[in-house]
Amino acid sequence: MSAGRYAPSPTGSLHLGNLRTALVAWLAARATDRAFLLRIEGLDRVRSGAEADQRADLAAVGLDWDAEPVRQSERTALYDAAVAALRAAHGTDAVYECFCSRKDIVEATSAPHPRPDDGAPASGGTVPLRPPGFYPGTCRGLTEAERAERRRVRPAALRIDVAKVAGLPAGETPRATAVDVLHGEVTGLVDDLVLRRNDGAYAYNLAVVVDDLAQGVDQVVRGDDLLDSAPRQRWLAEALCAARGEPTPAVEYLHVPLVLNAEGRRLAKRDGAVTLEDLAAQDPAWT
Repeated sequence: MSAGRYAPSPTGSLHLGNLRTALVAWLAARATDRAFLLRIEGLDRVRSGAEADQRADLAAVGLDWDAEPVRQSERTALYDAAVAALRAAHGTDAVYECFCSRKDIVEATSAPHPRPDDGAPASGGTVPLRPPGFYPGTCRGLTEAERAERRRVRPAALRIDVAKVAGLPAGETPRATAVDVLHGEVTGLVDDLVLRRNDGAYAYNLAVVVDDLAQGVDQVVRGDDLLDSAPRQRWLAEALCAARGEPTPAVEYLHVPLVLNAEGRRLAKRDGAVTLEDLAAQDPAWT
């Protein structure tokens, strides 16, 4: 099944920017004869009643979907299987334990060292995107004794050794390219991204890739704040499909500009009437 999707996190009411993105995603799917799916991305932070409120808001602006919505919180077995497939294809150490905090990574990457995107530009003459919080590989080569020592202090996240999976020399940084309707080819460097966080929840990058593959999603519409995630997710999809012996489906990306407030910042609840409920409270014509 060829499909587009909208995938909100059930953390609160949808503001007008969320609804605009949902509308664009719905229109893009309908205009290209794709199914339109709703996926609830509640891996960790969930506000009671938020999913029902969000579904009501989507219906209120005329959006419908072609299958019962799925919830990431109910799909852990799929994410377990994805990690197992990567390890089966590339060895158990292709997915390794990482004990770094965000502060550790910031401090490591702010220290003087050669940047992985130094040197020749990517094809087309552009320097590839370097993801925020680019991981320097601190825990990649730990011994079992070192890992055991760190486990006593901090639970481990799981990261993927991208160089190993890509068949590159240890520590090398692969590049990946995604094609976006508005932005064209977007090339980015791929670090050892997190597959499962140290609280046990699966990470966004893995879950969204696994779910899009499982649901036949080949059109991804979302805000352009996630543009730099597209090359990494494309790389992970290719790696996972290769590990499973499957072809990687083509994906059409459409990263739309965010709705901004008067100060040019991302729209937020503090900006006032930014949800349907807010607007209805101000003007009954919105009900």
